[in-house]
Amino acid sequence: MPDPILGIHHVTAIASDPGENHAFYTETLGLRLVKRSVNQDDVSVYHLFYADHEGSPGTSMTFFPYEDARLGRVGTGQVSTVSFLVPEGSIDYWADRLDEAGADPEDQFERFGDAVLRFRDPDGLPLELVARADAPPANLPESPVPHAHAIRGFFGVELSLTSADPTGELLETMGYEETDREGTRRRYEAAGDLGFVVDLKVDPQGLQGIPGAGTVHHVAFRVTSNDQAEWRQHLIDRGLRPTEIIDRKWFRSVYAREYEGVLFEYATEDPGYTVDEDLDELGERLVVPEWLEDRRESIETELPPLSSG
Repeated sequence: MPDPILGIHHVTAIASDPGENHAFYTETLGLRLVKRSVNQDDVSVYHLFYADHEGSPGTSMTFFPYEDARLGRVGTGQVSTVSFLVPEGSIDYWADRLDEAGADPEDQFERFGDAVLRFRDPDGLPLELVARADAPPANLPESPVPHAHAIRGFFGVELSLTSADPTGELLETMGYEETDREGTRRRYEAAGDLGFVVDLKVDPQGLQGIPGAGTVHHVAFRVTSNDQAEWRQHLIDRGLRPTEIIDRKWFRSVYAREYEGVLFEYATEDPGYTVDEDLDELGERLVVPEWLEDRRESIETELPPLSSG
C-alpha cells in the first residue's frame, strides 16, 4: 500500500457570477486568489482558486463560475458541506461578519465537541466554520480578516450518502480512521492538520443531488507523486474506474467516482501554484497551461471581467 493520505488537497465547486464569487471568497472570507485560470475542459469558463498565501495543499477552494448556471440541488451522492478551520473563540466574530455580508449564518451549535457555524455562499453552497484550539497559525498576511480569526484552511467535508459502509471502507484504506458517530453521521479522520476530516451523513431516502451552481463538483485528496500511480491501481483493485493520470500544470490528478457517485480526485502536492507565477503575484493575471497559450487571446476575449480585488 502507498503511504496514508493526510487529508484534502482542494475542493472544487460550481458557481454562477464570477465577480460575486470572487468578492465573497476574498473580501468576506478573506482568502487569497492564488490562481486565475480557466477550466481546462471548457476554456470559456474561469477556474478560480482561493487559498492561503502560498496556495498550500489543504487550503484551496476552487470554482468553475458559469454565468448562466442553473442552481443545483445538494443531495446524496455529493459533497454536501465544506468546512473551514478557524481558531477557538472566533465564531462570534464570524457570525457578525457573515451577517453583515448577507450570508445568513445560522445559530452556532456543537458537533463532536466543536463549535460550528453554518452559512451559505452567494450561490447557496453549504459552508461551515469549525473552531478548534489546535488550529495552526494563519497564513494570510494581507487578508481583511484579523489573523486572530482568519481561516486556516479546510477542516473537512461532509458526504451525503444512502449507505456509509462501502465509502467508509474506502476511506479506511486511504488512511482515515472512524473516530466517532453522532446520529446518522460517522466521522473519519486522517493524520494531517488541515482538511483531515470526512463526515459521512447517511440518509437512505435522501434525494439525489443535482449538479449546478451551489454544489460541489469534486473533492481532491493530497498524494505524493511517488504514490499516485499506486493509488490509481488501488482504486482499480477496489472495483472503481479511475482516469489515467492527468497533468493539470499545478498538480497531477487521478479522478474516480466512489460507490455512490461522489467524485474523488487524488492530486499531487507538487509542483504547486508558484510553478508559473512568483509568490507575490499569484492570482493577478490570467494564467493557462502552456498547451493553451496559443489560444490565450481568444480565451481572454470570451471571459467576463473579473476585478483584481
